[in-house]
Amino acid sequence: MARGLEICAAVLLFFAGLFTLLYPSLNGARLENASLEAAESFIDAFIVSVETGSPVALPEETPRPYGKLYEAMAEYNDRIYAEEQKGLSDPWAYEAAGIDLPAYGFEDGVAAVLSIPAIELEMPVYLGASYDNMAAGAAVLGQTSLPIGGDNTNCVIAGHRGWNGAAYFLNIDKLQEGDEIQLINLWETMNYTVTEIRIIEPTDIKQVLIQEDRELLTLMSCHPYASGGKYRYLVFCESETT
Repeated sequence: MARGLEICAAVLLFFAGLFTLLYPSLNGARLENASLEAAESFIDAFIVSVETGSPVALPEETPRPYGKLYEAMAEYNDRIYAEEQKGLSDPWAYEAAGIDLPAYGFEDGVAAVLSIPAIELEMPVYLGASYDNMAAGAAVLGQTSLPIGGDNTNCVIAGHRGWNGAAYFLNIDKLQEGDEIQLINLWETMNYTVTEIRIIEPTDIKQVLIQEDRELLTLMSCHPYASGGKYRYLVFCESETT
């Protein structure tokens, strides 16, 4: 009897240890699958937008149609540029979404899809670098430009370098000058080229400011990997239409 109990206990301990060992990989796969599904769903909506001239098949009672959403995003971008992004001085500003997407009928909160072929990455992009958004994918920092492009914009997108087993921006340091990056919103696919890479202090907000007459995309993550955010790794990209 005692021998049988010892064997049962050993088996339970074995499987408990195996689960503990495998959990990060299993959880990471779950997160990456959810992120990819959100990205693919958004791309499907983009295809509908191109084919029908409307962003998605929104119900007739949706209070704000396609044009209103674009106008609101453009107005936000114009406003923060005119105000010289003064809100960046607030440490909580990064978490704020410039636009309330659910109010426009987009309940999942996805604003765009980021595609980086060089590191085989495709991620949904949310508005506001909150805990939940960063856990689900990449996020546009509050008080930076929303992902619709145009002159006098710099859309700063942050992502974790690994999150609970999911890779996310883990391989951001493998990007090189000349690599191509796509940002897909509900209206178009915007093409960017990596132009520069910098490592900065977390408080050096001047590095992510909008630059006059330029259309920029900046990717941001912590550096080095698993450092707890000692520095920020920035990948600067410029529109191929600039």
